[in-house]
Amino acid sequence: MRQTEFIYGYYFTQDDQVNKITSLENIDVCKPHWLHFDYTLPSTKLWFEKHSQLPTVVSNALLDEETRPRATPLNDGVLISLRGVNLSPNSDPEDMVSIRLWVTKNKVISTRRRTLLSTKDIASDFDNGCGPKTSSEFISVLTERLISRMSNTVYEIEENISDIEEKILISSTHSLRNELSATRRQIISLRRYLSPQREAMAQLLSDKITLFTSEEKIQLREATDQITRFIEDLDSIKDRAIVCQEELNNTLAEQMNNRMFVLSVVAALFLPLGFLTGLLGINVGGIPGAENSNAFGLFIIILIAVVVFQIWLFKKKKWF
Repeated sequence: MRQTEFIYGYYFTQDDQVNKITSLENIDVCKPHWLHFDYTLPSTKLWFEKHSQLPTVVSNALLDEETRPRATPLNDGVLISLRGVNLSPNSDPEDMVSIRLWVTKNKVISTRRRTLLSTKDIASDFDNGCGPKTSSEFISVLTERLISRMSNTVYEIEENISDIEEKILISSTHSLRNELSATRRQIISLRRYLSPQREAMAQLLSDKITLFTSEEKIQLREATDQITRFIEDLDSIKDRAIVCQEELNNTLAEQMNNRMFVLSVVAALFLPLGFLTGLLGINVGGIPGAENSNAFGLFIIILIAVVVFQIWLFKKKKWF
């Protein structure tokens, strides 16, 4: 497989020298290393089947289209699946990007379909000579980068809800309802992925997994606690969104009731006027007052008097 057919490849070293893998044909499997693939490429599937020397269950998991966050110890390694927010242009952050990893003491093999900026950052660290020194440190750094970008997304969602709350106090419109619905969908989708992510992070801390040092476990525990805080924040934001939805519905309903009330008052004012003019228009035996030149003016005065009486009556009844 040529370098163009895998995304990143680096050796883990204890110094700050860049040790990049340029070809899988010449890779030194005895050295600790990281390989990152796009699992949708046919060449990737062929390499996993013919040359990876991985257990079948591991290869299948790394090439699987559908997966959920997990951390499963298997023989001398750990099969990990994590998700990160999608920060690509014109994409929704809640459309999470998954990464699958097979981690042993001496190697990390990871696969993805869409670009994950966290792995891109780690590759840049390797190029700058400051990448992770071990496979376990790689996982610790990766989870930290994933969490960091999630915090920005949760903060943006909270800001959106705050803006919507302020807009509701100023003016409530149907476009605001659409904006609120989109934010609620974003909250639900993001929380749905964070819950299993927290479980996967907790599994990494189990006694069955011995890859991590005490310091790395502290970092993983902090990342797990951070995800828990994200979930709690999302639950709080979700409750605020529900309150906003109820307030918005009440305001829009009140606006509709006010409009209907105005229309009802107008209809009530013109109902007797229409009745009187209808009586004059039936033309049975001639229109009353047709021979009197002042009849039209008197009729207008009568109509005005009727309207004034109705307005007085409505105000007395406190109908408006």
